[in-house]
Amino acid sequence: MPSFDIVSEIDLQEVRNAVDQASREVATRFDFKGTDTSVTLHEKEQRIELHSSTEDRCKAARQVLEEKLVKRKVSLKSVDWGDMEEAAGATARQQARLVAGISSDKAKELNKAIKAMGLKGVNSQTQGEQLRVSAKKRDDLQAVIANLKEGDYGIPLQFNNFRD
Repeated sequence: MPSFDIVSEIDLQEVRNAVDQASREVATRFDFKGTDTSVTLHEKEQRIELHSSTEDRCKAARQVLEEKLVKRKVSLKSVDWGDMEEAAGATARQQARLVAGISSDKAKELNKAIKAMGLKGVNSQTQGEQLRVSAKKRDDLQAVIANLKEGDYGIPLQFNNFRD
């Protein structure tokens, strides 16, 4: 029986490269001189921290980081931005959490979307942080993939492990 998995993953190496590039650009750009702006990746907690002397510079650093992430083909849906905070010494800080995996709420939403397509013989089940979709016909699976690519579920979706 043909099947495939729906997953939501982040390539941490690409995120690391994007943060390094953004950090270098912030350090060398003229409009960031003297603002003590930094872009830091905390891999263990899977979060990114922006720190600057003003809120405007923090927003500009965020824009630089987002450009670098897009160039490295990291979906911006996988970055959950927190609120702008005031830090010590009248500085601004913003944190972003890296979101990987499909939560149970998103899995239910995806299951409901697959069932709503009305394709006969298509089954989907949650397996940890991924979804396994199986069907009797390969064409039905390809229709599910096409339909899910069109929809916006708030997380980046990848389709892998396609088996006949």
